[in-house]
Amino acid sequence: MRHPGRDAGAITAEFAVVIPAVIVVLAVALTALHLEVVQLRLQAATFDAARLIGRGDGGATAVLQQVDPDARFAIRHEDSVACVDAVVPVRMGILVGLTLGASACALDDVQP
Repeated sequence: MRHPGRDAGAITAEFAVVIPAVIVVLAVALTALHLEVVQLRLQAATFDAARLIGRGDGGATAVLQQVDPDARFAIRHEDSVACVDAVVPVRMGILVGLTLGASACALDDVQP
């Protein structure tokens, strides 16, 4: 025989247990998505900067700093190639101290 009202709080308790887990999973997924977007923007900026340097144009610094004003980068010339290595610090909650990096090279038309 069923007793009505005995399970009255069961759904509320299950809901209270599941919701924090869903929130954590959602937060991790959104953080991963944000990091991927920053990584893609950094990779595209290093490619553009390497191409600008290879052509002898200015503005490579501005392209990289559009991704993040704290971006650090190094330019190197190897044979007939100009390369840019960039690093961006991540400042998101517990991920402080994590860095994202990208590297790109382009033909160097300026070097003989």
